[in-house]
Amino acid sequence: MTDTSRISVSAHYTGYIWYKHGLSAKNFITDTGRRINMIAAPINAFLRLVGGADIDIFLLQRHTVIDHKVEELIEKEGVTQIVELACGLSPRGYRFRKKYPHIRYVECDLPGIVAKKRELLDGTDLPGQELRVCDVFNTAGPESIKGILESLDPQQKTIIVTEGLVNYFELPVIREVWSRMADALKRFPQGWYITELYPDFADHPSYRYVKFAQKTVGFLTKGDWPLHYPSDEAIQKGFQEDGFNDVEVIDPASYYGKLPLLPEVKIKTLVRIIKCSVSR
Repeated sequence: MTDTSRISVSAHYTGYIWYKHGLSAKNFITDTGRRINMIAAPINAFLRLVGGADIDIFLLQRHTVIDHKVEELIEKEGVTQIVELACGLSPRGYRFRKKYPHIRYVECDLPGIVAKKRELLDGTDLPGQELRVCDVFNTAGPESIKGILESLDPQQKTIIVTEGLVNYFELPVIREVWSRMADALKRFPQGWYITELYPDFADHPSYRYVKFAQKTVGFLTKGDWPLHYPSDEAIQKGFQEDGFNDVEVIDPASYYGKLPLLPEVKIKTLVRIIKCSVSR
């Protein structure tokens, strides 16, 4: 059986990508991340040549837009509590606590990952990060999504964030997780969930290269990487069925020219950012 408490290859890789593009602290990069970046370099070059974009661009598009939507909720809606599930080596908690010291930012993952991240954070200029053990597939207990949210202030507006989690699981499996999130967020005056999703856009002009990238990610992570939903409308309907309302399906291209760190490509985008909410 695979030890799921270890940091995945993809988490090492994304940790390096965030640092390479100025989004992370040096402490978050690992030797494994450097090696995977070198291995992925010719793959990315091929994808840029034949498809007009590469894996790093998709990663940066999703990360930049997720950050923007979280910042909007902090600054315009008064959100004060954020839970990042399956946080891996994400630098978001580190950056947001520096920018918004008044918020409570809880980073959650499996035991081995939390231990490693705590070790990495000990060398940063922002000690005292709140790291918690959580398995998103637990249905009850202190290490479940419900358990984590029940430990927060029920009077504060709250966000759940996931990045790099959804497409590692078949749709029926991850939808059960989404339903538990929607239910758990109802204890707050307002609750939001923000994530990214790679749809199965069969009519995309670079679809065959998407399938190549899908197989590449699956090979690197030694698992499947299924694509979810065939259209923006199907995504919206699915999240509504899982208990969310005000479901916003965001094409990163809608922010071209508006977010300075957002990479732009000439081809149609391949990732969607989902922002949805629940209320009491």
